[in-house]
Amino acid sequence: MTEELKKGLEGVLVAESSLSFIDGEAGELVYRGYTIDDLARNASFEEVLYLLWHGQLPAAEELSVFESSMAEERSLNDGVHRLVRELAEADEEPMAALRTIVSNLSAYDPDVDAEPTDEAANLRKGRRITAKIPTALAAFSRIRDGEDPIAPREDLDHASNFLYMLNGEEPDDVLAETFDMALVLHADHGLNASTFSATVTASTLSDLHASVTSAVGTLSGSLHGGANQDVMQALFELDDSGKDPVEWVEDRLDAGDRVPGFGHRVYSVKDPRAKILSGESEALGEAAGTPHWHDYSVAIEEYLTEEKGLAPNVDFYSSSTYYQMGIPVDIYTPIFAMSRVGGWIAHILEQYDDNRLIRPRARYVGPKDLSVTPIDDR
Repeated sequence: MTEELKKGLEGVLVAESSLSFIDGEAGELVYRGYTIDDLARNASFEEVLYLLWHGQLPAAEELSVFESSMAEERSLNDGVHRLVRELAEADEEPMAALRTIVSNLSAYDPDVDAEPTDEAANLRKGRRITAKIPTALAAFSRIRDGEDPIAPREDLDHASNFLYMLNGEEPDDVLAETFDMALVLHADHGLNASTFSATVTASTLSDLHASVTSAVGTLSGSLHGGANQDVMQALFELDDSGKDPVEWVEDRLDAGDRVPGFGHRVYSVKDPRAKILSGESEALGEAAGTPHWHDYSVAIEEYLTEEKGLAPNVDFYSSSTYYQMGIPVDIYTPIFAMSRVGGWIAHILEQYDDNRLIRPRARYVGPKDLSVTPIDDR
């Protein structure tokens, strides 16, 4: 048994997976053999969900049945609606609210009593969780803004339906396609922190809701899911300063602050997802007459890449993309979860299929050979 310490489990192989492959040096991301660029441009989010959960892209009839089964599960039970309203009116932080909502969904799931490893039941549970998260998130956002929730529509796809429930109007094709693409890009990314958290929970034979709840809690941490929100706040700061982007970056670095959205635990080059979203951000900016957000981003990227050798990650361009779609900044991370839940569920199913309790060791570095002093003498 090796005694080599690997803090953060960096570089440690703990599982085999057929779901996604990352080449950090080449800047490649692959889902079940398909490059992320190919999927983002040629497959819908529902197709990617089917691919992750069933191992292959669906045929037309399979996709139609799958889309219908997802759409039928979008509505929330009255009890969940009450909880969403209570959380919104209490001004709960969005990721904390989502964590509570996902856990609460189990109380109303028809398969709640199924064995944790029942694959058919888990696929049904997975469809319900994935379909209901957008409804709950849109309702939460509207209620806290003093607006009534909007019921989901079964005639819209997953991406369009969320934007409709959030903004109160059916999105145009450009917005719908861009948001669908963003969901595809975020659907899976290897054994990242939240996915690992989900598999650790699943390895104890906890159920699907518990495992997904663990993942949501992990994603809520600022080192994992909060960077997209931080990027937009930084762009606001730049815009308010009136400074040239390069001057603003230099001042920020001189003050000892980092620029969010740069660097990645896996990629040593530009995140392939950032390459795609950069183009989408530019197109949205041109259409909306607000190209400055993309212009700021490009200027910052060019400076940090050329002068500091830093490359942007997916969060750097997803932030301005979401902002130009009218999405509130503080629900960027819940939207990340709205997509990544597809990958979480796929990894949980994979863990159940060949389960072994995940139990690493820690090297003890505390004191030894102590003895208890009687309490009166302490």
